[in-house]
Amino acid sequence: MSEVQHDAERLTGYVEVWWQAIDDFTALLEQLPAEEWSTPTDLPGWDVRAVAAHTAHLESLLAGGEHDEVEIGEADHVHSPMGTFTEQGVVARRDRSPDELINEIRSSATTRHTALLAEPPTDPSATAPGLFGMIGWSTETLLRNRPLDVWMHEQDVRRAVGRPGNLDGPAGAHSADYLAESLGYVLAKKAGAATGTTAVLEIDGHAPHACTVNDEGRGERLPEPPAEPTTRLAMSRGTFIELAGGRRTAESGAVRIEGDADLGQRLVHGLAVTP
Repeated sequence: MSEVQHDAERLTGYVEVWWQAIDDFTALLEQLPAEEWSTPTDLPGWDVRAVAAHTAHLESLLAGGEHDEVEIGEADHVHSPMGTFTEQGVVARRDRSPDELINEIRSSATTRHTALLAEPPTDPSATAPGLFGMIGWSTETLLRNRPLDVWMHEQDVRRAVGRPGNLDGPAGAHSADYLAESLGYVLAKKAGAATGTTAVLEIDGHAPHACTVNDEGRGERLPEPPAEPTTRLAMSRGTFIELAGGRRTAESGAVRIEGDADLGQRLVHGLAVTP
């Protein structure tokens, strides 16, 4: 297989996982009674309705929709211009019914999916469309991020309304693998580990992810996990995505640490890599 074919196959795979994630998320939303849409989630300031509205906003933008410049009022959970932009998408949909939000997600995603099938992406380094390209994202970054974002928000809703599930599907595997790639950064920068330090992350159902701190003080992935790393973390996929997504702290006993316990704890506290 040529490099071009390999790139195209990889990008198409991201599209397929995103499309499944959209279907899973909207199917969950359809099951929720009206009173559960006001349930607070782990995301500060956002209830279930806000999570759905945020997803509708981004999928609409990707399908060619317009962004609404609205006043967001007092919002203590907003701390940046990008946060303001994101909150505007939520506030602009404040009066929409659950059915309207679900339909917007589905119709926007269908429009975009149809376009991606008609002209499959082939260049991972091409500038992403619209806002996403303006903030420096490539096509690959965008296509990798969308299933992660949609699935993480599905899990936000599931935790909020007490309906756990769908941890083992393609989007869950994709999201955990994607987030695990930040281990080297967490080890070198957030945990402040010394040159030569090694760490292994074991997530149930995934190949071990190993990294070290190189001579330049940067986290570097290792092709194989060392037999005796400086520290080793092991946990379920659910625990990992809660930690890496910055949603919750780990329950007692949910993370198993071997080797340097202090470094292991610093890694656990530093795993959150999403805003």
